Amino acid sequence: MIALADLLEAEGRTLRRSAARLGLGLGMIVLAVAFAAAGLGLCLWAAYQYLATALGQTPAVLLAGVAALVAAGLFLWLARRLTN
Repeated sequence: MIALADLLEAEGRTLRRSAARLGLGLGMIVLAVAFAAAGLGLCLWAAYQYLATALGQTPAVLLAGVAALVAAGLFLWLARRLTN
């Protein structure tokens, strides 16, 4: 009976450590995704600013929007490929 209690206690500690590491890992993934989204947004904004001076505002908005849709499509394709 005592050995079983010791085993359960040890397994509980291991589970707690594993859960903490999992939570920290998921938090880091969320943070990385947020930074990636911000970076992509800034890149699209910079491309828009450059294109607006070169082509005008309307074509620049169109090209930046198309670039955003292509990036979204690539991410969806990658997600689908990784989950199958």
